[in-house]
Amino acid sequence: MERVMKIIKPKPDPKQLLRDWQRKLRQECRNIERQIRDIQKEERNVEKAIKEAAKRNDMVSAKALAKEIVSSRRTVNRLYENKAQMNSISMHLGESVAVARTVGHLSKSAEVMKLVNNLMKAPQMAATMQEFSKEMTKAGVIEEFVNEALDNALDSEDMEEEIEDEVDQVLTAIAGETAAELPEAVRKEKIKVPAHKGSISREEEAVAEGVDDEEELEEIRARLAKVRS
Repeated sequence: MERVMKIIKPKPDPKQLLRDWQRKLRQECRNIERQIRDIQKEERNVEKAIKEAAKRNDMVSAKALAKEIVSSRRTVNRLYENKAQMNSISMHLGESVAVARTVGHLSKSAEVMKLVNNLMKAPQMAATMQEFSKEMTKAGVIEEFVNEALDNALDSEDMEEEIEDEVDQVLTAIAGETAAELPEAVRKEKIKVPAHKGSISREEEAVAEGVDDEEELEEIRARLAKVRS
């Protein structure tokens, strides 16, 4: 009976599959663009808070907020990469459909499989690309594969130094002369990381003093976390 149903059931039209996939990809790209705009909007609010903290000579607060901006900008860069990869998927799918007109069926694409696999490693795209993977595997465009874990081989100390450099660059760009006028020991002061989640770090105390109140601080961080997720 199953064989009969397979014979009776028509094969999906490659053109229709392409249109459906490209429509979904365009929608995801629009979602990414909206998320980037939201992040950049919140970033401008944080920049104002950094300038205010610098005017008070409160560089610990300014550095804590600058670190939030660094994190946001890294998220934006990843989102742009995700968007570029989705556009590449759409282009390669178009090529696959062009080939299908000649051979009569969709052929496997190693490039699409590679791009889908990369996007499945991105937290923001994992669920969407898993669904795409199922549909494309069923249509014969890619092979079924096991999503590999993200490689965390990068040394944590090197990463921390890189972030510190970016934080200093953000402070220089935003606080400008105000930060430059401060003693070097204050400008280069590093933010201590608490030993465990239950303790309150100096960073938290300083930022809470620098912003109008602790509720406003939490509101800023909550908004940034929401638009970055």
